[in-house]
Amino acid sequence: MPMTGADLGAGALVAGLVAAICAATAGALAAREQDERLLAAARNGAYVVAGMLAIASLALLAAFVTHDYSLKYVVEHSSRAMPLQFVVAAFYSGQQGSLLYWALALAILSFIAIRATYDRLRRIIGYAIAVLMAIEAFFLLILTFVSNPFERLPVPVPDGQGLNPLLYDGGMLIHPPMLLLGYASVAVPYAFAMAALLAGRTDADWMRATRRYALVAWAFLGAGNLLGAWWAYHVLGWGGYWGWDPVENSAIMPWLALTAYIHSVLVQQRRGMLKVWNMALIIATFCLAIQGTFIVRSGIISSVHSFAQSSIGPFFFAFLAVVVIASLTALISRLPALRSEDRFGGVVSRESGFLLNNVLFVSVAFATYWGTIFPVLSEALSGVKATVGAPFYQQVNGPLLLALLILMGLGPLLPWRRATGEQLRRSFVVPLAAAGGSATVLVILGLRTPAAVVALAAAMVAASTVVWEYWRGVRARARSTGEPVPLALGRLVARGRSRYGGYLVHLGVAFVAVGIISSSFYQQEREATLPVGGAVTVGQYTLTNLGVTETLAPGARTVTAQLALAEDGQTLHTMAPAKVFYENFDNQPATHVAIDTRRLEDIYVVLAGWAEDGTISLLVAVNPMVSLIWVGGIVLVFGTVVSLWPERVASPVRLRVPERIAVASEA
Repeated sequence: MPMTGADLGAGALVAGLVAAICAATAGALAAREQDERLLAAARNGAYVVAGMLAIASLALLAAFVTHDYSLKYVVEHSSRAMPLQFVVAAFYSGQQGSLLYWALALAILSFIAIRATYDRLRRIIGYAIAVLMAIEAFFLLILTFVSNPFERLPVPVPDGQGLNPLLYDGGMLIHPPMLLLGYASVAVPYAFAMAALLAGRTDADWMRATRRYALVAWAFLGAGNLLGAWWAYHVLGWGGYWGWDPVENSAIMPWLALTAYIHSVLVQQRRGMLKVWNMALIIATFCLAIQGTFIVRSGIISSVHSFAQSSIGPFFFAFLAVVVIASLTALISRLPALRSEDRFGGVVSRESGFLLNNVLFVSVAFATYWGTIFPVLSEALSGVKATVGAPFYQQVNGPLLLALLILMGLGPLLPWRRATGEQLRRSFVVPLAAAGGSATVLVILGLRTPAAVVALAAAMVAASTVVWEYWRGVRARARSTGEPVPLALGRLVARGRSRYGGYLVHLGVAFVAVGIISSSFYQQEREATLPVGGAVTVGQYTLTNLGVTETLAPGARTVTAQLALAEDGQTLHTMAPAKVFYENFDNQPATHVAIDTRRLEDIYVVLAGWAEDGTISLLVAVNPMVSLIWVGGIVLVFGTVVSLWPERVASPVRLRVPERIAVASEA
């Protein structure tokens, strides 16, 4: 029998597993013995793993595209009626495919990181390869023996089952791959941190060399979470975008820990402090990423986001336990070498601000972690599965996030070591004036909820700090060089990409905060049942039922409500919320939310039910400022790209010298 693409893919997984084990072993031995030949073998082994995973991934993708229904995984997650883009997305829609995607992403990132740091970090690169390949070996072991995507059916079938209805959406094409990339990316800085501990190299060289990979992981996780919120907003149909669901929590926790790490490493690089703390943070980030995969795939916690559950949970739990024990052992063994090289200079200083920032981020992560695992602990200890809802997270995390927002505005203005009263006065006058002015304007406009006014003012502090820092930098450069303001702005950012890209990230977060605060406090919502010709009014908007239509397409049936939207009595256009029933999933209709954005507020309409006479049940909400969340996400990603862009080599700056000084010097 000739070899098929599925056979090639299955063989590539086995070959990749063997190569990963060999590379991990060779890397550890090479680092211990300082053997260049073994080190080269480990590097080449890592490259082979990347190649084998690429072959396996292409083989599985080909099986989906060609509708190879001899494979169980292809049958369970695709059908002939599916559009091509969703057939391709089905690759990572289930357990086996998502794990293969995770492993492939890590293999490619490992390839890039090893090539970039092979000569620069020669003393620890062997251990880094060993850790990366040990992680790959675990995933390949699962893919080969426990959850193989190339498992065949006894008898091929003519067609597949298709995707879960909730996955028939554009968000499926970007949210899962982005979040999985984030999970996988975290392994790179973690591996180099472990390598530094194993090699006893506790300086910051590894941290500087791998800073970009931490930022890449942070960007992928952040974008993945925002895309998940956007997807939930327009697909799940409950009127919101973040419900503190266990899977949502599992995605946000590693991002919170990594955010703390990215801030605190600046203190280590600048002052030689917080070494133990930074190691603990990167370990916690990786463990939370593995736990996130474990929660999604194990089924141990019920969630609307869990589409693929099986018995692999115990394997991930065992792997997580090994990672925690091994990491803490390595950290504890190197504690004497991780002493701080300096002390905090003052209570009010940049480094103290970073420390407080870390405490707040870790507190939010811990509160979220506790709320996520409490139902499991409750059931295990008492037999009663308690529930932890959104009010818990809002009450606990709300004040912490408010403090973070204020600190994000004031922290960058603090000097290193110690701040004087005069420095604080000069630095804080503009953002505090902006906060006071914005609070006053909000009250004049009719906002009377104290918590909302304070939170929006805090967001204004963060935004005004960014504008103020940009203005000061541009003004100083324009004065000293004589450059026009646009040119001075471009060159200022080009020569300080890390700093000014970070400011853009803060601005993006401020936008996101305004969107969340406004929509949380000032959402207007109604449920209504309307006969044909009936109307419902929410705020200044009125929706009139024009009737229900039903359309058929290959593999799907769509029921759509036609609604006339009017504002203050003037008809604007028609909105069309719908339910879609896909083949093989008649009892799980997908919701198509109708959203119309006008002046930064969304008219959000969900079709909840209908009758034969055209009567419909609706959920109607007016959500102010939600679009700022998505705009802020774009600004945040752009700021990260600016920070990651390679710095230009500084060139001499020609200063503009006043004519009288030039004449005097010549004389």
